[in-house]
Amino acid sequence: MTGWTRVEGRAVALPYENIDTDQLIPARFMSTPRAEGYGRFLLHDLREKGELPPLEGAKILIAGRNFGCGSSREAAVYALVDHGIRAVMAASFGDIFASNAVNNGLLPAQISDDLSARLLERCPAQISIDLAARTVVFEDETHPFALDETWRLKLRKGWDDIDLTTQHGAAIRAFAKARQDARPWAWPAPENTDNETTRRGASA
Repeated sequence: MTGWTRVEGRAVALPYENIDTDQLIPARFMSTPRAEGYGRFLLHDLREKGELPPLEGAKILIAGRNFGCGSSREAAVYALVDHGIRAVMAASFGDIFASNAVNNGLLPAQISDDLSARLLERCPAQISIDLAARTVVFEDETHPFALDETWRLKLRKGWDDIDLTTQHGAAIRAFAKARQDARPWAWPAPENTDNETTRRGASA
């Protein structure tokens, strides 16, 4: 996954609250191999009903409160990312969705209710997001958004949870060695040692 610090592009409005993961990608499409892409399934049923603005070319989605609620399906994030969406801005998010989003390079930017209402009213619009400053710029106005510091680091570096842990690899190895040196009796003995051979002989 490639990290990023800034995204600029067309933002479209999804003026509904409680858009759940089954609406983001209906379950009947999830048997499709990920390699074939999930972007064409994004918000499929709402688009079929003509209840959405055109999403083609959009990089940013402005949504109502509690976006990504419902089941924990990561495929909901895949659908957004595969469609080209780089960021979703809303007043609140489903917790698991937001975590899945960050692990796949998608920004869940939490904004105030007032800013959300203004953006929903004025979109489609050109918007610029600065991840380092945690700000969004539109119509020459600059506004902050909330994002956990660890999540910001993961997005900027292109890291998932494993990468976040392995950055501490040297410290983890040093700690393990120190523990083994201090308490060698607490660690499993190597296989095929003399003691192991003796124990096997005694039990024969």
